[in-house]
Amino acid sequence: MRNFATLLILSVVATVTVRAQSPEVHASQTARQALIEMFSLKTSGTFVKHLPAATLNALEKAGALKTLQQYSMLTSQFHSTGNPVETFDTGSVLLATTDPKTGQKVEIVVEKDSLQGDDDNIELSFRTYKDQQPQRTPFMPRLTFAMKMESGVWKLNEILVSVRVPLADPDFLKSITDGIKSRTATPPQPQIQLTQNQPTQTQPAPSQPMTLNRGFDTSIQAAMRSILTAEIAYSATYRAVGYTCTLSDLDGFGGGAPNEHQAMLIPSGLASGKRFGYDFTLSGCTATPATSFQLVAAPRGNNFERRAFCADQSGAIRYSADGNTATCLASGLPAQ
Repeated sequence: MRNFATLLILSVVATVTVRAQSPEVHASQTARQALIEMFSLKTSGTFVKHLPAATLNALEKAGALKTLQQYSMLTSQFHSTGNPVETFDTGSVLLATTDPKTGQKVEIVVEKDSLQGDDDNIELSFRTYKDQQPQRTPFMPRLTFAMKMESGVWKLNEILVSVRVPLADPDFLKSITDGIKSRTATPPQPQIQLTQNQPTQTQPAPSQPMTLNRGFDTSIQAAMRSILTAEIAYSATYRAVGYTCTLSDLDGFGGGAPNEHQAMLIPSGLASGKRFGYDFTLSGCTATPATSFQLVAAPRGNNFERRAFCADQSGAIRYSADGNTATCLASGLPAQ
């Protein structure tokens, strides 16, 4: 029972953290208004009020009801950041919040609201904006809240978490095909020259590090964009944590529902931190929740004929021609 209670708490905390606009339950309250009210910080007890009776009985028998107080503590951490939060009883947007420091805006959008008698399934998705421009987030999760009327009150009966994998998305396809090409590319063959009355000599092909780098650059940058996109989705979903500096937290393979230690946002191969002869590393998550991070891609084996790449929460990718990530972070040039 304690495992069940813990899973329930983590699931709801990882979804949305909002303030209620209508704190009192009344006969005409919609399932959407009940969902908003459930995550209110202004009125105590509203979270428990919207849990099914069977769930409350099970948690009470297990002695886990007091643990729900931790939820209020976690959501308070998010509101303490000072970011403005708006909620909407009607319309396509349920919640909107903007980080004034980075200009990043996150919207929680109502994709479907299927009311049938005493049941209402509310499907939510996420949208992110940077400088008022929509950001491509191919691995953004979707949430469906199954609300059910019980004794005149809408209760949260079920939570469904799904991750969309856009097989036709150009950026997604490009990252896959570039990765396949880099692994199957045939290395240049040595040139063999035969001269009469002379032994066979092997002449190596002239080195072309810049041409080879250009071919690998595309794959490295595509991998970095996947990680940067995943960080945005992760921070929007797990607001008490913010950005993560542990690549495995973004891992895209595992059993059960996504969680803050396995968010299922990037492929497991990329989450290992070793791809295309590069080491990918996250750092700089100093605050709680973390509001910044640094991502670097260093050529493995001190191969300074290849570029080093770096980026941060701004999403801009830079490079240094000397293959040194420290140089990239200090004075890197914008990657093309």
